[in-house]
Amino acid sequence: MKRRFQIVAVALAFGFALSGCGNDSGQSSGSESAGTIKSSKSTKESGMDMQEAAERSDGMLDAVLKEISPEVQWAHGPTTTGSCDVTRRRTVMTIVSAERRQSFLDQVEKFWRKSDYRIKAKNNDKEFPAVYAQTKAGFGISVSFRGNGQAFFEADSPCVKESKVADSTSEPNGPAYEGVYPLPRPNVHSDYWSAGAS
Repeated sequence: MKRRFQIVAVALAFGFALSGCGNDSGQSSGSESAGTIKSSKSTKESGMDMQEAAERSDGMLDAVLKEISPEVQWAHGPTTTGSCDVTRRRTVMTIVSAERRQSFLDQVEKFWRKSDYRIKAKNNDKEFPAVYAQTKAGFGISVSFRGNGQAFFEADSPCVKESKVADSTSEPNGPAYEGVYPLPRPNVHSDYWSAGAS
């Protein structure tokens, strides 16, 4: 009995040590995230604040969306903040058929590997596939397919200095849908990406 208590106590202590600053996704809800693991070399100590982290996340999202060919139309998703982290989101408005989803993910993964991101996990589900990656600075980034085959990108910061976070200055390449939430389902046809979609 005493041995079992020691094992439970060690497991609890280990769990608390891993919990770190806020949750991994920078979200207060339990929704799917990029699975960021807080960097051992704290970005907080380097002086980065939440606004700067949001701008870096925007840059990461801008870069990967520019790499997708042919181009897809996207709009901003909501920005959320935790106690010391921030999450930026982009929602793809182009219809990506089931037959084209793997090609889409392959382009994204190839770019992230070329950018020296570490691929942390992949979900190979045929209907709802996803790829999760992390930068050396501890930023998490993911792409996942959800309802109606809509692709969502998220970029999560590590723990940084608390600050106000302004809206992204990145211009969407289609309608901005300002004040609209949730965003519409994908509604832009692409001869390539939408091939085979019903």
